[in-house]
Amino acid sequence: MIDGKKVLLSGMQSTGIITLGNYLGALKNWVDLNDDESVQCFYAVMDLHSITVRQDPATLRKNGRTLYALYIAAGLDPEKNCLFFQSHVPAHAQLAWILNCYTYMGEMSRMTQFKDKSAKHADNINTGLFTYPVLMAADILLYQADMVPVGKDQLQHLEIARDIAGRFNGIYGDVFTIPEAYMGKSGAKIMSLQDPTKKMSKSDENPNGSILLLDDTDTIMRKFKRAITDSDGFIAYSEDKPGIKNLIDIYDAVTGNTPEQTVAEFDGKGYGDFKMAVGEAVASTLKPVQDEYARLIADKTYLDSMMKENAAKASYYANKTLRKVYKKVGFIELPR
Repeated sequence: MIDGKKVLLSGMQSTGIITLGNYLGALKNWVDLNDDESVQCFYAVMDLHSITVRQDPATLRKNGRTLYALYIAAGLDPEKNCLFFQSHVPAHAQLAWILNCYTYMGEMSRMTQFKDKSAKHADNINTGLFTYPVLMAADILLYQADMVPVGKDQLQHLEIARDIAGRFNGIYGDVFTIPEAYMGKSGAKIMSLQDPTKKMSKSDENPNGSILLLDDTDTIMRKFKRAITDSDGFIAYSEDKPGIKNLIDIYDAVTGNTPEQTVAEFDGKGYGDFKMAVGEAVASTLKPVQDEYARLIADKTYLDSMMKENAAKASYYANKTLRKVYKKVGFIELPR
């Protein structure tokens, strides 16, 4: 708790331009919490996590700045929320080392994401990839987070954070808040336009599978025209029609429709007309975000000032926890 408010922490990796799926599934819902006076929100650009896979340094820096600007452009108020870079707060790495010493090899080896990423990056199975969940636990526990928005693919990591916190508390007393999964308004689950059985991803090898937040209108329309559907030729919301179902989900997420309303609206129309309508609705939704992003990314002074202010705020709360942990494990405090 901070000033009587529950603490929520989340973030995204700076490994590429975020997708429409990231926006509708997470970022848009974060924005809805702007005016919730009962919650103090921390949102990080997770650049430390990003380097478990090899990154080009210049591209990583550019992507990090882009993501930070997109957070604000999408509507996250940096005065109401704490928007910061993970690497700007050294306490993340410092606490992660300590928590590594309270985490077991067997626990890490059972992490499904380690197995998945190891298979994808067999030439770079590094220890950072192996201990990634411990750094994530440090991210969460540093801010005494009460709530963490997680999808199914991250639920296992939240559970290990809870286990580590409980183990540490069991040895040293009440040090960490035990975080809970945040089950707020469910975000839209957006699938790939080229393989509707998989989530839309910025790392998709097929560029036509994902709508990136900075795609221009022509690119958006072209990608929707190429979206995989089926040969039935009629619009229905059914698990048996994953391509059309995904397009309906996207259309509903940006228009506020229900699936029933969308099916009725396009009754008797073909897939071509529907794809065009979805593309236009998405382009219209993203245009204000893109315009605000263009303004922000050109204002280096403003972005730099927000980074400094928010890093200081994040560091203040993170270091309060770190000092407590240092004392508990027996480290000597640096004399002032």
